[in-house]
Amino acid sequence: MRTLLPGPHHRLLSLVLLAGLLSMGVKTWLVLTLSGLAMGSMLFLMASGMTLAFGLLRVLNLAHGALISLGAFAGATWWVVRAQALPDTVWGQWLALLPAMLLAMSVAGLVGAVFERLVIRPVYGNYLKQMLVTVGGAIILTQLLQGFWGASPIAVPRPDLLRGSLVLPQSVPWVGGLALEKFRLLTALFGLGVYALVIHALERTRWGVVIRAGVEDREMVEMLGHRMAPVFLAVFTLGAMLAGLGGMFWGLYQEVITAHMGDELLILVIVVIILGGLGSVRGCFYGALLAGLVNLYVGYLLPALASVAVVGLMMAVLMWRPRGLIPVADT
Repeated sequence: MRTLLPGPHHRLLSLVLLAGLLSMGVKTWLVLTLSGLAMGSMLFLMASGMTLAFGLLRVLNLAHGALISLGAFAGATWWVVRAQALPDTVWGQWLALLPAMLLAMSVAGLVGAVFERLVIRPVYGNYLKQMLVTVGGAIILTQLLQGFWGASPIAVPRPDLLRGSLVLPQSVPWVGGLALEKFRLLTALFGLGVYALVIHALERTRWGVVIRAGVEDREMVEMLGHRMAPVFLAVFTLGAMLAGLGGMFWGLYQEVITAHMGDELLILVIVVIILGGLGSVRGCFYGALLAGLVNLYVGYLLPALASVAVVGLMMAVLMWRPRGLIPVADT
């Protein structure tokens, strides 16, 4: 049962924000906070699909990183090709960018659906077999990406409409004249919107009730006339689509994509999922925001510790709350 009192995730997020503010100037803190929220939003997009699969289907999909890479290649390369063919205007770039996002989600979702039907469905309930078959699937998908697009990194220029910054008026106290990067601002807002939609779908719709009931007692739900196999397929496909979309955003964020980018991100994705609480979408969201903020704050203050800061945060949280910030039982 939820209360209106701040939860541990709210307290920890507030503590991290306050510690960052006290460690640097207001303008620097605001820029790093925006960048951290943008990074956290992209991590949430990539991690939410994996936590959905685990929390609702009890599937540990270690091929999730390959789906991230697939979405990045499908969406980002299409964007590069189409952007050159369309007029160099704001509308022309949106006409290239929006279909690229849809393509990233569609390709990753289609491959995810086939993967669930042929590879995952026979091993539901067996975690050891799930790990083995999904690792094998990840290797195959990564090699196919490398064989089709090559092993060398591919540059992905960011759209001009997402370049540059929004400058705050000089009249704004303390932060007047501060430049906020457009891409990071849009990414942070986009991640928040996706989070709100996913939570609404799971908690406020009949579809979400059927999913959660089916996880608890599949036989009872099927006796009431609901076929759970298509529902589980839809959930896994949605998770793959979010992974592909997150991969495309990350490719534009870094302005370069590789076949192994998803495998490299998978470690960070798993850390976020464990930090938030295995299977908890809410926990995944707050864990992703915390990971993004801590990574940027520590990277600025102590660059030598940036690579281990998020793992250190996870270890500290697990010592405090062994099941993560928001365990599934609390959501």
